[in-house]
Amino acid sequence: MRVFGHRAGVKSVRRSVRFAASHGIEALTLYAFSSENWNRPEQEVSALMELFVRALDSEVKSLHKHNVRLRIIGDISRFSMRLQERIHRSEKLTENNSGLTLNIAANYGGRWDIIQAVQSLTEKVAAGELQPGDITEDLLNQQVCLHDLAPVDLVIRTGGEHRVSNFLLWQIAYAEFYFSDVLWPDFDELTFEGALNAFAHRERRFGGTDPIHATVAS
Repeated sequence: MRVFGHRAGVKSVRRSVRFAASHGIEALTLYAFSSENWNRPEQEVSALMELFVRALDSEVKSLHKHNVRLRIIGDISRFSMRLQERIHRSEKLTENNSGLTLNIAANYGGRWDIIQAVQSLTEKVAAGELQPGDITEDLLNQQVCLHDLAPVDLVIRTGGEHRVSNFLLWQIAYAEFYFSDVLWPDFDELTFEGALNAFAHRERRFGGTDPIHATVAS
């Protein structure tokens, strides 16, 4: 039954992308498959992989037509060569688009993201290209996924869950959170708009004392 839920979730992705693009949102990141999801039943994982391939085949041309740049973040090396080829081809097709950037987190984990960033820096230390004392927050930030995009402003958690689930741990340090009881397959434009309206009324301090009112592109 969960596979049917995943299929319905693809429709929610389509609705969310349309909404984000029409409201001037610069980047939208969706969690498709976490690094922990490999622990699910083999039949479900196989169905998810096939669904991923089909979704790329059916959606990428539409994304390209609407000027959406698609990027897959995560360790894709564990995927089949067939799926990896689809990913590379889809990213290549849309790489020069200037509209919404759609990030799909696949075989992604926040801890993995930080670890691979640290490994990249320690390799430079080992090669004598960098001193340990030279490693700063900004330098580490340049090694994590989404480093070339603006910081995450809003995290929407659906399904009544109140946990981060190893998602963008570094990137959401100062993000606002919005919790909804709506399950992801039922997530629609009205729910999305409700989240943005709630965000627009937040006061953000970023560690300081003076509030900064959140703004939402329209």
